[in-house]
Amino acid sequence: MNKQHFYNAKIMWTGNKGTGTDNYRAYERSHAISIEDKTDILGSSDPAFQGDKTKHNPEELLVASLSSCHMLWYLHLCSEAAVIVVEYIDNATGIMTETANGGGRFTEVTLNPIVTVTENSMIEKANELHKRANELCFIANSVNFPVYHKPTIKLK
Repeated sequence: MNKQHFYNAKIMWTGNKGTGTDNYRAYERSHAISIEDKTDILGSSDPAFQGDKTKHNPEELLVASLSSCHMLWYLHLCSEAAVIVVEYIDNATGIMTETANGGGRFTEVTLNPIVTVTENSMIEKANELHKRANELCFIANSVNFPVYHKPTIKLK
């Protein structure tokens, strides 16, 4: 039996400067992402699309979702395999390509996790577990573009 999990998010546009969308440049792309009992995330569009560079945009949040989902699965798998991780940092990157009709799509995301483990004997297993984490990641399983991994394992 498959379990289902339900998620809710409220998105509220906060960029009406008084005249709504009467002109492409007359409104801000600012919005708030609200999830019950959590701190709001202030968002906008990418600056290339008239957005506020000081706020998160959907494209960045997609890359961050892939990275954090992978990390959480990876840490889970490491804990089960007795691989002791003491630091995990990922500098994830994504490529989105615009299309002729004004839309676009992601063509790839690359995760570049730098993982620090406590013993030399853990390095090989630590590397192997990235593949399994990718297979289990809910977000990676939901996208239609490749998610690449270029991990680095370091010793504490």
